[in-house]
Amino acid sequence: MAEGGKHNLERAWTLWFDDQNQGGRKGANEWGSTLKPVYSFRTVEDFWCLYNNIVQPSQLGGRADIHLFKEGIQPKWEDPEFKNGDEQHGGKWTFVVKSKTMLDEHWLNTVLALIGEQFNDTEEIAGAVVSIRPKQCKLCLWTKLETNEEVQTKIGMQFKETLQLGDNDRVTYQFFADEMNNMRRDVYMT
Repeated sequence: MAEGGKHNLERAWTLWFDDQNQGGRKGANEWGSTLKPVYSFRTVEDFWCLYNNIVQPSQLGGRADIHLFKEGIQPKWEDPEFKNGDEQHGGKWTFVVKSKTMLDEHWLNTVLALIGEQFNDTEEIAGAVVSIRPKQCKLCLWTKLETNEEVQTKIGMQFKETLQLGDNDRVTYQFFADEMNNMRRDVYMT
């Protein structure tokens, strides 16, 4: 137990916010210029204090991203956790949220699974992102390494279970190296 009777989490987490409505759309060389860390926490009570006092994803307009990442990892491909020398590693599981009414529930379920260490192979997971866009929203789970297909498939299945998705819903995995090269190579979960 932490000081003051608080309950420690397994690790510390940082919430980041990226308000892409500021100054119009950014070019690739300016990406991340609006990305800011909001708050880091390491106890259950501090998480709920934060969560209960921020705007829910469905209430955000325009273009914005909310990131929850393990403390010390920035939600950028360039972070060393996603690199091995000059080689790009990592990727993300993505679910396209069709209805904003479910966005907040899906985000909360994902966040609770992360901070509660509910995923197997939790060391492979870096964090999660909810992306708010005018036409569709996405929920992504970022992983550090993509080389072990069995581990990635398990993480994807658990992500789908965490979101309580049906058989007809799918999540896709995209490699960061492919995204950087504008390629598309997805692994589909059905």
